[in-house]
Amino acid sequence: MTLEIVGITVLGIFLFGYIIVASIDFGAGFFNAFSTVTGNEHVLTKVIQRYLSPVWEVTNVFLVFFFVGMVGFFPKTAFYFGTTLLVPVSIAIILLAIRGAYYVFTTYGGLKHKRYTILYGLTGLLIPASLSTVLTISEGGFVKMKPGGPVLDYWRLFTSPLSWSIVVLSLTTVLYISAVFLTWYASHANDASATALLRKYALAWAGPAIITAAGIIVEMKAHNPEHYERLVDLWWMFALSVVLFVGSVYLIWKKQSYGLAFSLLIGQFALAFFAYGTAHYPYLLYPYLTLYDSFTNQAMAIALVVAFIAGLVLLLPSLYLLLRLFLFNKEYVQGGQNDHA
Repeated sequence: MTLEIVGITVLGIFLFGYIIVASIDFGAGFFNAFSTVTGNEHVLTKVIQRYLSPVWEVTNVFLVFFFVGMVGFFPKTAFYFGTTLLVPVSIAIILLAIRGAYYVFTTYGGLKHKRYTILYGLTGLLIPASLSTVLTISEGGFVKMKPGGPVLDYWRLFTSPLSWSIVVLSLTTVLYISAVFLTWYASHANDASATALLRKYALAWAGPAIITAAGIIVEMKAHNPEHYERLVDLWWMFALSVVLFVGSVYLIWKKQSYGLAFSLLIGQFALAFFAYGTAHYPYLLYPYLTLYDSFTNQAMAIALVVAFIAGLVLLLPSLYLLLRLFLFNKEYVQGGQNDHA
């Protein structure tokens, strides 16, 4: 295994971790806002706030690791993606700042106004939509090389069926992942009413999530035939992903083993995520940039691999302690401690 593959694999692990943790976070915010609008605030808010209070500060650690590592391992990505992603990433950063401000003011300042809760919930949909443009642009056809450097063709981006398919996929998967996890969390807290409502949300978003995922592959055939052919070659990984999806939905439908259902969901998305990444190899940006013509020097690569593996070794036990001490501590989840601990 070459250093290039090791580097992109490490980055892929951090990115996948961010997708899961951030999806739960974004979806929780949306469901919290939705419950406020629909009058179900008394059902969901306590459970969701108990989840968000200890977690919000660590959610973006994965994202920071990923972006720093991407530029460190593949310096040319700063040139190709830096200017083209200026607008969508700037929007995402502003929205993340809004979420951070909401967390601080609600946790420590007692801010409870409904419109701020709704704004916070909407950011949970807008952030994944804006960040998903990175995935769209990497498929090629949206960046034009000009004398001054790469330029993003916004008209083509906003009129591309693939672009909107990826945006819709990002929204449906965020809500599905979050609903399944929160169903498990509410069940662990012995909150029957919240569990029942979140279970309905999980089942409601399961269908759209799998349909939009299949739609991406269909759109890929027209937009990037080379990537589509590679995806088809890895059909068995996607087939296993669907099997895990069916198992997860079955358990939720039967009101059984919500923890196992979430574990199957993790496996489902891991298979699909790494199958997509494998099919994308060796390109970072079709057709201009590959892993090999943008990789850093060997000494820097080895130092980064060691640093990132060490970071992962520290981060995973920290998350485990967070789960044990707060999220799945029986006294905490059932409200025995202060909700904003």
